Amino acid sequence: MTTSKSASMHKDVAIQRAYYADTAENYDARHLAESGEHVFALHFMMSAMEHFGFRSILDIGSGTGRALTTLREKMPHVSATGVEPSQELRKIGYAKGLSDTQLIDGDGMNLTFANGSFDVVCEFGVLHHVPEPNKVVAEMLRVARKAIFISDSNNFGQGSKVSRFAKQAVHAAGLWPLANLVKTRGKQYSISEGDGLYYSYSVFNNYKQIAARCESVHVLNTTNGGVNPYRSASHVALLGILR
Repeated sequence: MTTSKSASMHKDVAIQRAYYADTAENYDARHLAESGEHVFALHFMMSAMEHFGFRSILDIGSGTGRALTTLREKMPHVSATGVEPSQELRKIGYAKGLSDTQLIDGDGMNLTFANGSFDVVCEFGVLHHVPEPNKVVAEMLRVARKAIFISDSNNFGQGSKVSRFAKQAVHAAGLWPLANLVKTRGKQYSISEGDGLYYSYSVFNNYKQIAARCESVHVLNTTNGGVNPYRSASHVALLGILR
């Protein structure tokens, strides 16, 4: 029997999928600014790939294939594959020249690849759109052979200084899930015209999960921030080098 929690999650996914279907034709114009935080993170990741000699990569939630097409252009020696559940977004990627073996149907919470299939597994702005990001990260760690890379939001570094301090204090007290439940009136998600359905998420939510599997973890603020990215950066990139 379907539980109320799983039914709610299915509803959340349906809302998000409908948003992507409705906005697919204008998706790139809405989300892929040339100076955006994920573009900066992508180029940082590519530099790290060259440094470590990574030669294969899996991109989770590829959308229209922005990362894949950039990798194909800048790093033709790298084997790049992407998974994207939205058929409408995949069609845009195919129109850019990506094949259906480069950009495939797939769910980040249940990847069909064997353990250690790719040198590095990455995601750009996906985790704040899924109800259980820890499951996606677990799958990323499973199919990665050498590293994972995530570029996503840090809700605790967003807003004014007063707002950030308040959120960080609530989080430190262990009350953030309750506060978020009240804020979203029980839904646990919000909806915006520019981003569709999204959850309150921080890259640092998954830091311990990643660090437990890695010999080193490197954090970079991809938007302006102070000396402590957790406290001041609205978006953060994380590179974890596996043991």
